[in-house]
Amino acid sequence: METSYIYVGIFLILLGILIKHFKLYFLIAGYNTMSKAEKEKVKIEKVVVLLRNVLIIIGLSMILLCFANSYMENPQVANYLFFPIVIGSVIYLLVKSNSKAYKK
Repeated sequence: METSYIYVGIFLILLGILIKHFKLYFLIAGYNTMSKAEKEKVKIEKVVVLLRNVLIIIGLSMILLCFANSYMENPQVANYLFFPIVIGSVIYLLVKSNSKAYKK
């Protein structure tokens, strides 16, 4: 992996923090296109915390895999771990955010 993975990881971590603390809800896909009535049905604060956590996990995993890549005998292992982590995190985010706990 390249050092660009470190930059993208840092960007994702900062994006998660910015969305949470500066209330940049318009960056959340789907939420920004909802009507006001639909937005009132969503516990956005809980969704934002979940999104922040998932973005931080993906960002940290990118950074850690980049560093681990330089220490492994077979650097392709880090590449094979990257996609399951990202895809698994996104699936977790979608399933969890659509559960009843995040609806009013």
